[in-house]
Order: sequence, then structure tokens, then C-alpha cells
Amino acid sequence: MPCAPAWRGTKLRIVLDTNVVLSALLWRGPPYRLLQTIRQREDIKLFSSEILLEELAGVLSRPGPAKRLALFNVTARQMLADYAEAANLVTPIATPRAVPDDPDDDHVIAAAIAADANIIVSGDRHILDLAIHHAIRILRPAEVLALINAPA
Repeated sequence: MPCAPAWRGTKLRIVLDTNVVLSALLWRGPPYRLLQTIRQREDIKLFSSEILLEELAGVLSRPGPAKRLALFNVTARQMLADYAEAANLVTPIATPRAVPDDPDDDHVIAAAIAADANIIVSGDRHILDLAIHHAIRILRPAEVLALINAPA
């Protein structure tokens, strides 16, 4: 993939959209594998913001996710704390108006800019439709896994 050489030898900086984090925490598909890979690799750094963590807390406390968490014998608070520990917290200076159809998604963009991220990972078409913003690539979880696992 064309992006691979741009970060090889440096730290890949990633922001996960809340939908990806939720999938990673509750299911075992590509978002889960991506989060596990990020946690294991020293050359990849995960970033989030207070607003994104608050959004995640709200989503985890909804009835559907709460039932799924109960299967793991874990509370929303524990799951949130575990994720927050894995992420480096950034504080965006501003929240640019970047996602035309969903202003809440602008917080993902703001966190990525504050983190000087290379990649935003999302499953949300509103963000994915941007494809790139301020030189930050916007990709699906499986695409990022393929990028990370591509031969150097």
C-alpha cells in the first residue's frame, strides 16, 4: 500500500472512531484484532480525546452493549478504563467543521489533528467518505490491519 513507507521507521499514530472501539471491545472481528495489534506494537500509538471517551462511555451504558459486557463479566466502567489506559489522551484546540453530514464526527477529526495522527479508523460512511483530511488517511479496520501487516 502506498502509505506504508510513510510511517515505517517512525511511530504510526492512530485515532479510532467510537464505532470501531465499540466493535473492538464487544466483538472479535477486524476491529478487535486491530486494537490487539496496536496494544502489542511499540511502533503504533493509539490516541483519543476526552469527548471521544465520553461518547464511548455513553454508548457502553446503553442496554445492548451492557448485555454484551455482562457476557464478559465486565462493567462499562471497567471496559472504558481499560481502553482509556491503552490510549494517549489529546486535547484538541479546536473542532473543525469537516464532516458535512454528521457534526458529531468532527470530534474524531479534531482528536486526529491534535494527535498528529497518520490514520483515522472508522466504519462510519460519513467519515470514510472524506478518505483523507489534513494528510490523515481515513480507513476501515481491515484496511489498517492489512497496512500494518504488509511486508516492509
